[in-house]
Amino acid sequence: MSHSPPFFWGPKMDVSFLGGPLPQRGVGIVAPFDFALDRELWRWVPDDVSLHLTRTPFVPVEVSLDLARLVSEHETLREAVRALSAVAPEVVAYACTSGSFVGGTAGERAMTSAMADAGEIPSLTTSGALLEALREIDARRIALVTPYTKSVTDSLEDYLDEAGIGISGRCYLGLTRHIWRVPYRDVVDMAREAVVDAPDALFISCTNLPTYDVIPQLEAELRMPVLSANQVTMWAALRAVGKEAVGPYQALLDPVARRGPAAMTSSIATQPLAHETDGLVEPEEVPVEHEPEAALAGAGTEPAEPLEGPADLGYGQALHPDEWGGGAQPPA
Repeated sequence: MSHSPPFFWGPKMDVSFLGGPLPQRGVGIVAPFDFALDRELWRWVPDDVSLHLTRTPFVPVEVSLDLARLVSEHETLREAVRALSAVAPEVVAYACTSGSFVGGTAGERAMTSAMADAGEIPSLTTSGALLEALREIDARRIALVTPYTKSVTDSLEDYLDEAGIGISGRCYLGLTRHIWRVPYRDVVDMAREAVVDAPDALFISCTNLPTYDVIPQLEAELRMPVLSANQVTMWAALRAVGKEAVGPYQALLDPVARRGPAAMTSSIATQPLAHETDGLVEPEEVPVEHEPEAALAGAGTEPAEPLEGPADLGYGQALHPDEWGGGAQPPA
């Protein structure tokens, strides 16, 4: 019959010096059911803030205006906020760009009010945070990069136009699914296509599009502030509770960065400081079925070079540069 060896306790440790855990400030996040970038949101968050995420219910619809409307229904948002209220966040952010711009500026304000009323918690949306960020950096004319189809990109432009923001150019991928798998190099290519007409800033739309590492790289190359959907969402949510978002050399987050290269006059002739992917960690690329929109047919438009990667994703073929200030015509 075997016997376990006797267990001996070590000397009693003094843990009084730990003094923790540290108090945490809570930020609630309502995300669409297909949101895949939880980790990216956390990268903007200081150590003394916790994110509490919940998702909208699944619906069998691809990324489109219909989906944007479904995931932003007021009752859906109210239920999500009520669930988050159990952990008492100090603010709740709806982290979806298309879902918060699809109803225009009035629709965005109504969504914010519905969320705030449901949980008696200050609330905001990605699209509302975008307008706040543009005011912060004094940008009135911007370029757009989106992974969306033409119709969803048009809706974003309508929202910005209603808010008094001019669009100098845009580029979109035409994707309807698996947006989180878009590699950084495609974001860089679209950015270069979109900024041909010297905008005040560049906005990269969609909270499911990875952007954290590419923002400082693009600001250094393009010599302008670069905003992204997740960045403005976390910046506004943290500011609402008196905290600052963290991020390396991003003009929105750091006034010093605005006085550096990111604040210099934009020029498409500026040479990159480094190769477009130097220092960038690409998101995992997994082949998926996808049928992108037809390529742009417009005078004076040169298609982007095909990128290496899974052919059925359509990357490099579905770039849609709308260089209205640079000689190209909008897509039909």
